[in-house]
Amino acid sequence: MALPKALNITDAAAERIKALMAKAPEGEILGLRIGVKARGCSGMSYDVQYAKEKMKFDEVVEDKGVTVIIDSTAVMFLLGSEMDYVDDKFQTGFVFKNPNEKGRCGCGESFHV
Repeated sequence: MALPKALNITDAAAERIKALMAKAPEGEILGLRIGVKARGCSGMSYDVQYAKEKMKFDEVVEDKGVTVIIDSTAVMFLLGSEMDYVDDKFQTGFVFKNPNEKGRCGCGESFHV
């Protein structure tokens, strides 16, 4: 029995990641790195950056032709999450649907588990 992926990537997120990777410096970037940082009203926020390397305990998710590396310190906060990309009148960016969240701040910038 296969273990579930640490992170599910929607088609929209995969297309955005492909577009970002096309603009990345050639040969230096492995994919995107997802992490969580202590900040915001509720305590934590998602952090998305280019990944130049994979660290020892990082989780690698390869799906829909893209690579996402989850920082080892963030895996327990992101297990079972879905990474989506939204571009509408109200927001543009990656959105995480995280079953581990217990609440969000009023502005939506941070969460707690």
